[in-house]
Amino acid sequence: MRDLIIVESPTKAKTLARFLGSKYQIVATMGHIRDLPKNSIGIDIKKHYQPKYIIPTRSRKSVKILKEKIKKAKQIWLATDFDREGEAIAWHVVEIISPKIEPKRITFHEITKPAILKSLKHPRQIDQKLVSSQQTRRILDRLVGYNLSPFLWRKITSGLSAGRVQSAAVRLVYDREKEINSFKATEFWQILANLSKKNKIKENFKAGLVEIDGKKFDKMTIGKRKADNIQKELKSAKYRVKNLETKNEKRYPAPPYVTSTLQQDASRKLGFSAKKTMMIAQQLYEGIKISGKGRVGLITYMRTDSVQISKKAQKDALKVIEQVYGQKYVPETPRIFKTRSKLAQEAHEAIRPTYPEIEPKKITQDLSLDQNQLYGLIWKRFIASQMREAEFAVTIVEIAAKKYIFRAKGEQIIFIGFLKAYSVPVIFTLPVMKIGEELNLIELISEQKFTEPPARFTEAELIKALEKNGIGRPSTYAPVITTIQDRRYVVKKGKYFYLEELGEMVTKLLKKHFPKIVDIDFTADMEKDLDKIAMGKKESEAFLDKFWLDFSANLKNKEKEVKKKDLITQTTDEKCEKCGKPMEIKYGRFGKFLSCTGFPDCKFSKPLVETGSVRQDKKIEKQISNEKCEKCGADMVIKESRFGQFLACSKYPKCKFTKSIIKKIGLTCPECGKGDIIERRTKKGKVFWGCSQYPKCKWASWEFPDKQKLESQKLKSEEK
Repeated sequence: MRDLIIVESPTKAKTLARFLGSKYQIVATMGHIRDLPKNSIGIDIKKHYQPKYIIPTRSRKSVKILKEKIKKAKQIWLATDFDREGEAIAWHVVEIISPKIEPKRITFHEITKPAILKSLKHPRQIDQKLVSSQQTRRILDRLVGYNLSPFLWRKITSGLSAGRVQSAAVRLVYDREKEINSFKATEFWQILANLSKKNKIKENFKAGLVEIDGKKFDKMTIGKRKADNIQKELKSAKYRVKNLETKNEKRYPAPPYVTSTLQQDASRKLGFSAKKTMMIAQQLYEGIKISGKGRVGLITYMRTDSVQISKKAQKDALKVIEQVYGQKYVPETPRIFKTRSKLAQEAHEAIRPTYPEIEPKKITQDLSLDQNQLYGLIWKRFIASQMREAEFAVTIVEIAAKKYIFRAKGEQIIFIGFLKAYSVPVIFTLPVMKIGEELNLIELISEQKFTEPPARFTEAELIKALEKNGIGRPSTYAPVITTIQDRRYVVKKGKYFYLEELGEMVTKLLKKHFPKIVDIDFTADMEKDLDKIAMGKKESEAFLDKFWLDFSANLKNKEKEVKKKDLITQTTDEKCEKCGKPMEIKYGRFGKFLSCTGFPDCKFSKPLVETGSVRQDKKIEKQISNEKCEKCGADMVIKESRFGQFLACSKYPKCKFTKSIIKKIGLTCPECGKGDIIERRTKKGKVFWGCSQYPKCKWASWEFPDKQKLESQKLKSEEK
């Protein structure tokens, strides 16, 4: 008989098997093995919110294998991840199998031999407080989603959903859209002097006007006439150095990554979605086959909001810094970072390489391009976090010209410090000057500018906003961002999120009738309460009672109060082609359409053809195209379905001719080198990019293709 170790994934099982040998048998649950049913609410509210768990069809095989293995086990070790989800999986395993031998719970932050052996020496029992927190979260989300989503189906259209975190996330995008739409640009003028030392025109620099006659220059209060007058007066002025100040500044490295900061940086620097980042990080954590080393877990657990690192990891980092960069880059004392979140419960350590000595360049051939890029990001951030600070000499010079004062700032690197781990920073240097020195005016620049509205959210900025407002947890950012796109509440164009008409309609309804569901502070407070349940400082049933009694009463009232017709219908002057009654605009799952007011007696409907865009930020939606129908010669219109945009005859339903729209992006497939990369969609309507030569060439990508990445991918393919 052998000891049995239970984990979640086969990859993790393979990595553990490499360290533990034949004494242990390792089996994977393949994720959660129990869940609430899909076809019913699955919660007995009258019996203290008791959940009614079932074993999904996909998990039945795993459960059968587990039961068979447990019968022959000498000892059972529950080695699922040590966050709330992992604790819940371990608890569900015990609930299902009811073992005769009491299982032992073990956790480790990294899949390394020392960490695993240490955990086996220090087992514990399942943390019921963590299980209670996860279960409460699941029940809460089911109470909201299972009751509020059908309400949206009845009042707007089918296929919609609402939830604690996702609705608050859409609210952030909705509020930003309102700010942008209500923004009014304000004119301002910036006056710059392009200067140089006498007879050294190549050593030029720009200084900005900051003071007029002893008063601060307010660039927002002058117009073109005043700017022109200032420029005329300054052309004949002499420019002298009035004041010169040089001081040293130290810049310190950022802490190692947590889930949110990794997702943000991967989005900004690599163009990865949060979902893709977590998928690749999971691969790096669970283990990858490395030449000469076997399967190795390259990073620590990737769901965390803690920036702490172990003393051993610090020592290993300092050794690597000395070997790679030299002793002068090693700080006098190891750096210790404090976690911002007081309720950080998801993990014990930050995201870092498990073996800092494995530099990214040493394992390039063992990793995919995406894996290598993400590992490189994590490795550099961790190593840099333990390096000496950078030092700069910052110079501020003030230049007098009549009653005007200009100011310029320059800097020089004294010691590059932790920045050595990254690319050399771009700095602005000033020529060496002294007080009283006369300067040469090369050019006066008077620039008219306008204030700009707040930028739309990128994926990185939306994650940052979710974290800042306390909405969701590290494990929820990626699935929430995926969900709000799948529900067509927001759309990603380039790197920015735009609010869709459906997202606006749902958010307005929730704001008016279920304000707490989309209230940022209320959502954040609920997260804090769930954390308190995990710490044993709050009772689950009292928390659920407080929410449910108010929510259910409000839902009952709103069912009668809110009328679907008031939300989604709009009368028009157009008459029905079948019965002559007025047509009205309705809203369906895939947008607006025209429907006969005689429904259900007359069921005639047709697409809504609009010559302008439905929203300012939608460039083409249901517009008349330049093409003619190949069957009847009528105008073709651009329509939208769950599978994307397509061309349809405007004479529908008399003529039902349709044609696909092939969206090329001007890039060639990196795999076959022949086909164009085109936008495609799955059966569920999810966008991806693939080769136009399909099925001959099956290259595809979930991410919008980046030219530079494609070229390096092509080179790597050719090398192989």
